[in-house]
Amino acid sequence: MVLDLGLPDIDGQAVCRRIRQWSEVPIIILSANGAEDRKVAALNGGANDYVTKPFGMAELEARIRAGVRNRPPDPAASPPPVLTLGALEFDLIHHEVRLDGTLVDLTAKEFEVLSYLARHAGRTCTHQMILAAVWGAGFGREAQYLHAYVHRLRQKLHDRSGTLIRTTPGVGYSLRAEEDDPERVDGRRGVR
Repeated sequence: MVLDLGLPDIDGQAVCRRIRQWSEVPIIILSANGAEDRKVAALNGGANDYVTKPFGMAELEARIRAGVRNRPPDPAASPPPVLTLGALEFDLIHHEVRLDGTLVDLTAKEFEVLSYLARHAGRTCTHQMILAAVWGAGFGREAQYLHAYVHRLRQKLHDRSGTLIRTTPGVGYSLRAEEDDPERVDGRRGVR
């Protein structure tokens, strides 16, 4: 994918991060801005390469060939477009989450936080890991942002007790893996 950062209606960095949530397609960023911090942010945000305008078509074509050549050979290595975790179903392409089949109304950032935890289900993700993945490499100490989002997610998922999204005090959060769910019986959700 060749992605220009100068999009009219959404930040190209945000597009790159969203694509990385469900695909490992090679991404080459195009930008008129050659500042080192912009390049670093784009590469840390999931881009494979960064090309500064003006550029020659021969160079761009060579970079595209290199990106395709370095692509992982196993397409199964990419996360699936739909991820199911217990009663939660994530449509990573359409940015939708369903709880027991009912659509959960989430903001873009709430979806990004929850889907990040889902892709790492059963593992504790540190505040820094989540902040960098969702808000970008410049974040890492703003844990209060994350606390507020997790609080709202728990409300929307009817998880006020914190059994679905678990807190490891001072460290981070984890999303309960399906196999850890005591209410799951023979692949079905038990009665509360």
